[in-house]
Amino acid sequence: MTFETIQTERLLIKKLDSQIMNKIFELSNDDEIKKILGVTDEEFVRQKKIYQKGYESYNQKMLNFQIVEKESNTIIGNCGFHSWNPQHHRAEVGYALNSDEFKNKGFMKEALQKVIEYGFQELDLNRIEALIDENNTPSKKLLDYFGFTKEGIVRGHYLVDGVFEDSVLYSLLKSEYKNS
Repeated sequence: MTFETIQTERLLIKKLDSQIMNKIFELSNDDEIKKILGVTDEEFVRQKKIYQKGYESYNQKMLNFQIVEKESNTIIGNCGFHSWNPQHHRAEVGYALNSDEFKNKGFMKEALQKVIEYGFQELDLNRIEALIDENNTPSKKLLDYFGFTKEGIVRGHYLVDGVFEDSVLYSLLKSEYKNS
């Protein structure tokens, strides 16, 4: 399967939009899907549920990017847009690395820069939002680096292990982004 790919010095950032995700699930068995996506059994179950319920609605889209380290050809994480509302030119960005061994090496900064640029330039976004746990210092530093503005607290926003937790809302407007 061929993916649209953005390259950086150390990474391949492979586009996984809803059409590609649907093809992956339609044309592959479970083991092949796990390998293609580079996910654990638990994450596979989550992705399969999303696939079964549909990736998009009339006003919400998704666009994810798989982060692959060039040197080892290892899938090290993902980064992309969910809650993307094309009508209002806004989306929420999410990102994660698969393992602690890839953290604190600048991989997410390298990937997120290209994903933010893609959002503003290719998706015509005006606003990118990020919602993080207030104790997630690495994520806060990453958002600060790119010039995101802290807007406030979204109370009772995520259900984690049966407990509703608050999120901190950050945003970045196209006019504020230094590379636009």
